[in-house]
Amino acid sequence: KGNNKKKGQAHQNTTAWKPNKNSKKTKAINSLPVYGLCQRCTDVIMWRKKYRKYKPLTAAKRCTQCQEKAIKEAYHVLCDGCARDKGVCAKCLEKKDIITDKSEIKTETDAQREEQEQMRLLKLMPLRQQRSYLRKLERGDEVPELNEEDFEDSDFDFGSDFDSDSDFEEDKE
Repeated sequence: KGNNKKKGQAHQNTTAWKPNKNSKKTKAINSLPVYGLCQRCTDVIMWRKKYRKYKPLTAAKRCTQCQEKAIKEAYHVLCDGCARDKGVCAKCLEKKDIITDKSEIKTETDAQREEQEQMRLLKLMPLRQQRSYLRKLERGDEVPELNEEDFEDSDFDFGSDFDSDSDFEEDKE
């Protein structure tokens, strides 16, 4: 019994395991954001998601600091507020650099809302300016952020590819 020297792994996989990426469960798990954690804990959770070991919470969990049912993320032990106040990782409770904060993450609904607002503001533009704006987006040029206040002025010009009408009046003379 004393000679128990461990050997290496008997069988090596030739290809990595891949989950069924079209399943509803995998899509739901992958869409959940990872925030409020240090680098190591983020890597651990990303590994769990990759190899389908991640188990999302079904009900809110109790925070170990404030004792309120405020934790909505799996594997966290502190709620977002307590972790931010203490300046620690919400999973391992160590004072390390927090990679992403909850405020930095855009959800899918936020992105859709932003896109709808952008389309609504585009519709307010004259057709010539719409096409100019879209052309500049495709080229990757710097385009200003669309604001509703810009459209209140009737003489708003996005910066089209052509000169203003005043140049044409000078040519006629």
